[in-house]
Amino acid sequence: MSIVVNLNTVLADRNLKSKELAEMIGITEANLSILKSGKAKAIRFSTLEAICKALDCQPADILSYEIE
Repeated sequence: MSIVVNLNTVLADRNLKSKELAEMIGITEANLSILKSGKAKAIRFSTLEAICKALDCQPADILSYEIE
């Protein structure tokens, strides 16, 4: 996959656990885990917005593109 999810890094920088973020943005830990692992096929803009708002970051802090 060329899109890399850097959510673990952002969470670590903010000393947050996945469970805390999931509660803050209103999704299940299982769905957040799928996103963090890079196995998600899509992400809703509303979810991305909620993550960015909760973590005070930009989408580029969470997602990056790597050439294969």
